[in-house]
Amino acid sequence: MTSREKKQALGDVDPVIPAIGADGSLFAMGKLEVHRRGQHHVAVSVFIFAGDRLLIQQRADGKYHSGGLWANACCTHPHWGESAEHCASRRLREELGLKATLYPCAVVDYFADVGNGLVENERVHIFRGDLHKQIEVASFNRDEVQAVAWLSERELRREAASDPDRFTPWLRIYLDRWSELSLRPAA
Repeated sequence: MTSREKKQALGDVDPVIPAIGADGSLFAMGKLEVHRRGQHHVAVSVFIFAGDRLLIQQRADGKYHSGGLWANACCTHPHWGESAEHCASRRLREELGLKATLYPCAVVDYFADVGNGLVENERVHIFRGDLHKQIEVASFNRDEVQAVAWLSERELRREAASDPDRFTPWLRIYLDRWSELSLRPAA
């Protein structure tokens, strides 16, 4: 691991991610700068299912935005030069300690104010993974995640409707645009 990678792993360096230019071309930009400027950029969201149950995570309080809020299993940004597929698998392992075969489902754009002067203007690659059964997820990275839960889509919708401020802006957007995510089970 290089010195920069070590610093990046410790959060001392603003990671470089793929930003999207007005012409659709990709260019490298620091993650925090992307969010400060509201620059359109590439992101990844992973949804893990066990039958009809969806795994959600409560983001660690120390996250740079949306700490303590509930989100889908994994949300992140690829490093510059990293594929969305590789990023999705990598972050699922890093955040939740899970390995699953992931299937690309859709690519959706959204815009959301996430507080503290930060904006998400994302082109999100959506992935789905299926587990044979609902498992206890106990080995999650406590710097990233403070809790996990398994809910049905109906339960998640009911909880998000009754107390929306407990959930990340993007998860609420995903629930509103659920059919666009194409989260059909893998064949």
